[in-house]
Amino acid sequence: MERRGFLGAAAATAALPAQVLHGQASARRVTVVGGGFAGASCARALKKADPRIAVTLVEQNAVFHACPMSNAVIAGLREMYRQRFTYAALRADGVALAPLAATAIDPRARSVALSDGTRLGYDRLVLAPGIDIRWDALPGYDEAAAQQMPHAWQAGEQTLLLRRQLQAMQDGALVVISAPAGPYRCPPGPYERASLIAHYLKAHKPRSKVIVLDAKDKFPKQQLFLSAWSELYPGLIEWVPLSRGGGVVSVEPATRTLVTDFDRYRAAVANVIAPQKAGRIAEAAGVADRSGWCPIDPVTFESRLQPNIHVIGDAAITGAMPKSAFGANTEAKSCALAVAALLAGREPASPRLINACYSLVAPDYGISMAGIYRPEGGEFAEVAESAAAGAADSPGAARPLEASNAEAAFRRRASRPATSRRSPCPIRSPGKGATLLAGVRSSPIARPGCACSAIAARFRRSRRKATSRRICGVRARAGPRHSFACASSIRCA
Repeated sequence: MERRGFLGAAAATAALPAQVLHGQASARRVTVVGGGFAGASCARALKKADPRIAVTLVEQNAVFHACPMSNAVIAGLREMYRQRFTYAALRADGVALAPLAATAIDPRARSVALSDGTRLGYDRLVLAPGIDIRWDALPGYDEAAAQQMPHAWQAGEQTLLLRRQLQAMQDGALVVISAPAGPYRCPPGPYERASLIAHYLKAHKPRSKVIVLDAKDKFPKQQLFLSAWSELYPGLIEWVPLSRGGGVVSVEPATRTLVTDFDRYRAAVANVIAPQKAGRIAEAAGVADRSGWCPIDPVTFESRLQPNIHVIGDAAITGAMPKSAFGANTEAKSCALAVAALLAGREPASPRLINACYSLVAPDYGISMAGIYRPEGGEFAEVAESAAAGAADSPGAARPLEASNAEAAFRRRASRPATSRRSPCPIRSPGKGATLLAGVRSSPIARPGCACSAIAARFRRSRRKATSRRICGVRARAGPRHSFACASSIRCA
């Protein structure tokens, strides 16, 4: 994606190829709905996989606001403009842009209705709708309440609203964060947010504190976060797990009060991260089940409820695979390869996906975790012994490095998913490095303390074809010096 202008809705619709609008030509047509990390990456990867495919990206917003690193915006550590990206460069990749809302989907007719009345035909449809808030899940919390108690879980105005509330609160006042039960977007996100808000309070409002009311007893990177909080923010962050009454049962927006089974918390700033579901177009398409999320075939990402429709990113039920921007990117590329294979009459290969996640605890203190996932039992399961996290006792020098890696990860996921002709591996390699759709030119390496280093070591130790054969549907070249491949768009710095 480039920071450039965006075509107007009417002009872009008029510019869509006739075969996309009416289905008269022989070119295979794929429509992608949703222009986030999953959708934009999938659209570009489809054209890369087979330039003959007519790919259309449907996204109503002219500007994409990225969620990763938005917690730093809330804490005043970066500005919102650094989270904004446009879609103009996708056209150079051969993707047609439809800057309109998808209002309905007809699986039988294989068509998508747009807000201007246009209907797009498709042979395969990829839905990447992201998330919506479940406004009926928490008594007292609705769209009006979100203006008093922002969720800030969809980046943009909500992010800035929470930032303004923090800046306006008095020193000594209370910040309360409500963390939901899973599944939800970015599982470590609430705890990174608590960390960076504590960093802001420590510097500007040192008599204040943060309370995290949690609907869970465990959370990702728990020991890393707790260790960092003890070191950096003693007395500033209080985590209340479910077993100690942390589950929020209702809210009272007028007084910014969060109610649990055992207590009431009146906050100056209340950040209610509410339960979530797949974006609304998923329900309209009939691909969401009663959970609100979308069951898929993990090999092809095809919906289990509607044929010829694939679901990727946060909306999909992916088993052990976390809902993350990194995961969305790898799912997108794997799905693109599967769709291209299906359109060509080939059997899609079973993928292996990598997920890596960095969190900031302070501007110069980062933590990470990573894992490898493959289809198993109809969903994604973590490959045995593949999980890795930066050690809690890593040397102090590792924390600034991981903070730097977090920024590098964001740049490579958000700044170039629509324009890169190649994506670097998340594990830095010596020499000329690695590119997407190719094996690393030599054994991958990473700096000590980073979760990626542990993942790299697992691949270095393995010379078995079964282990190094596929990640994200990409075949690594055989041989001891070509044992690692990935479809990530980040690398260790």
